[in-house]
Parts: sequence; structure tokens; C-alpha cells
Amino acid sequence: MNEAIIKRLGNLLSVKSLVTLALTVVFAVMTVRQAISQDFMTIYAVIIAFYFGTQSQKVQDALEGDNNGNS
Repeated sequence: MNEAIIKRLGNLLSVKSLVTLALTVVFAVMTVRQAISQDFMTIYAVIIAFYFGTQSQKVQDALEGDNNGNS
């Protein structure tokens, strides 16, 4: 159980995750200040879509790997 927690924390500290988390904090601050520019929204949307797209792809690949291994 401790190994799983350490592995998840390690994954959270990847560069991609840190950039996504930092941009989300900036987005939240800009939202509170009502100072979000259209350019920032575009960049933020692309980065978030990329982040969740790659996470989704990892899950999809893992599921396909499990299905192919059990056949």
C-alpha cells in the first residue's frame, strides 16, 4: 500500500503534472480577479486537453494490454 502511494506521488511530480497544476492555480487566481484573457483560455484549454488526453490514452492502453494478455 505504501508503495502505491509513493508511486502516485512520484507520478504527480512529473513535469507535465506540475505544469498542469501550476496553470490551474493561475487560472483560479485569474478567475477570482476576473482577469482571464482569451489567449490564456486558449492555451489553458489546449494544455488541459493534452493532459487528460494522455491520461485517458494510458488507461486505454492498459486496458487493451490486459485484454490481449488474457486472450
